[in-house]
Amino acid sequence: MASQLRGNDLRQLGFPEGRAIGLALAQLQRKHLRKLSQTNQLELLRALLASPADFLTHLDWSHTAAALLPAPSRHIALAERKDYAVFGAEHIEPGAIHQMETAMKLPVTVAGALMPDAHHGYGLPIGGVLATDNAVIPYAVGVDIGCRMALSVFPLPPKHLEQRVRELRKLLLDNTRFGGREIFRHGQHLDHEVLSRAAFRDIPFLHNKLDTAALQIGSSGGGNHFVEWGVVDITDPTNEMGVPVGQYLGLLSHSGSRGLGAAVANHYTKLARDVCQLPAEAQYLAWLSLDSEAGQEYWAAMNLAGDYASACHHQIHHRLARALGEKPLAKVENHHNFAWKERLADGREVIVHRKGATPAGAGVLGIIPGSMTAPGYIVRGRGEASSLSSASHGAGRAMSRTRAKAELGEADLRRYLQQHQVELLGGGLDEAPQAYKDIRQVMASQTELVDVLGSFTPRIVRMEGGG
Repeated sequence: MASQLRGNDLRQLGFPEGRAIGLALAQLQRKHLRKLSQTNQLELLRALLASPADFLTHLDWSHTAAALLPAPSRHIALAERKDYAVFGAEHIEPGAIHQMETAMKLPVTVAGALMPDAHHGYGLPIGGVLATDNAVIPYAVGVDIGCRMALSVFPLPPKHLEQRVRELRKLLLDNTRFGGREIFRHGQHLDHEVLSRAAFRDIPFLHNKLDTAALQIGSSGGGNHFVEWGVVDITDPTNEMGVPVGQYLGLLSHSGSRGLGAAVANHYTKLARDVCQLPAEAQYLAWLSLDSEAGQEYWAAMNLAGDYASACHHQIHHRLARALGEKPLAKVENHHNFAWKERLADGREVIVHRKGATPAGAGVLGIIPGSMTAPGYIVRGRGEASSLSSASHGAGRAMSRTRAKAELGEADLRRYLQQHQVELLGGGLDEAPQAYKDIRQVMASQTELVDVLGSFTPRIVRMEGGG
C-alpha cells in the first residue's frame, strides 16, 4: 500500500487552496486507489490537475474535477496574469510557481518576482515578491511579521571558537530563549521602548497583546529560528561595514515577531477575507485597501510587529556581547515578511511585499543564510529592477517538514553535523541541513541581484529545545 499523501504534497503539485485538496485526499482513501503506488497516485493527480474537464464524468474524480474548475460566484474576478521575473527556476517546485501565477492575476497586482529559494507557502509563496497598488495583503507579508537576520562581528579570531567552545556554548544556553516554553524568569527581562508604543493603546485589537509581548521580548521563535556562533570571513575590502579583510568570531540570529506578529497576521487576514472575497485558489491573497480603516490599522500593527522583532534581536546580541565582554566591530541586520512603500522605475508608488525575500536595493546590506552546515553570505544589494530590488532570504526548503521527519534519522543528522564540525543545541529533524537546497546554487542564480562581501560559517547552533 502506498504511503499516505498529504495536503502539502498536493499543494506542491499545484493544487489550489480549497475544497479540491480535501476531496482528492478523501478519494485516495478508497480501497482500489489505496492499492496504487504513490508514484501512480501522483501521476493520476497530475493528469486531473492538468485537465479537470476530462474527469467531469469520471466515477471517482467528478467532484474533485468540478472543484478544480471555476464556478460562477460573487467573488472578485481575477485578471489576466501579468508577467514576472523568475530567478533560479530550475530550483523551484511547481506548487510555488502556481501560487505566484495566481498572485499575478490579482486586480491590484502591479509587478512581481520569484526568488531562487522559493517554495510553497500560504497565499504568496515563500520567496515571492509582489508589488500592489495601494493595497496590503496580510498573508503576502506572512505570519512571522518582520522576521529577520542579525549579525554581529567581534574583534576576536576564529581560534576563539576552538579554545573556548565550552564557554561559548554556555553563553548561548544562558542568554537565549526559544519557543513558547523557554521564557526569561522575572527579573531577567530587559525593557525596550517598543513596549511603550502608542499602537498598543490606539489599536483596539492590540489592547490585550502587550503582556505577552513583554513576556516574550528578547526571545526567539521555534521552527527554523536560531542563534549561533560561527566564523565571519570578510573578503571584499570595499565593504561598507568598515571591517578589514580577514576572519572573525561572529554571532548570527534569525527570528521574528513571536506571538505578536502571528496574532496580527491571523486577525487581519480574516478581516481581509471578509471584505475581499476571492476565488478559492486566491483566498489567502485577500487584501486591505490602504484607504480603509482596517488597512491603516494593519499597516500600523505590521510596523509595530517589525520593530518588536528588531528589538528582540537587539536584546539577544546585547546580552551575548555583554556576556562575551566584547563590543562588535560591525552589525548587519535585514528583514523579510514585510511590506514597504516603494517607487518603481517608472515613478509609480507601490506596496512591495517580500515574503521570505531580502531587500536588495542598491547599496543595501543583508545576510542570506544557508543551512547549519553551509555558509551564509553577507551581501550588498544591486537594486535590480526586475527583482523589485530583492534577493533570496536563504537556501529555501528542498523537503517539507513532514517529509524531512519521515525520511531522515537522528543518527544520520548527528553524523552529518559531526562531519561538518557543527554542534547543535536543540533543533529537530525538520530543520536538518539535508532538508534545504544548496545555498551555493541559490547564490549562483542571483549574481545580478547581490554582490558578496563575505560569509558566515556556523559552528555552535542553538535552536528550540536546546535548554
